[in-house]
Amino acid sequence: MGALTLGHFLTLGGLLFALSVIGIFMNRKNLIVLLMAIELMLLAVNLNFIAFSHFLGDMAGQVFVFFILTVAAAESAIGLAILVVLFRNRSSIRVDELDSLKG
Repeated sequence: MGALTLGHFLTLGGLLFALSVIGIFMNRKNLIVLLMAIELMLLAVNLNFIAFSHFLGDMAGQVFVFFILTVAAAESAIGLAILVVLFRNRSSIRVDELDSLKG
């Protein structure tokens, strides 16, 4: 077996990103699955940043990953809080039932 190259990591990142895009477009029912697909998309981008950072010998990619993970954690916390409020008010988390939200 040969050593892992940049192409291996970019291929894995591309496959994860494509899987998350398919997850978003194929599943329009469950809000939790949509949030998980968005998180998978962010992790695929992070994998590419780390791969380029390692193979180019530059720390900038790893700094970007730190900030992306921070924003992703905040997005998950806020998204799950909104999800809990929606479930308490509507008793459902189906996306197609949430089309008539009014302020």
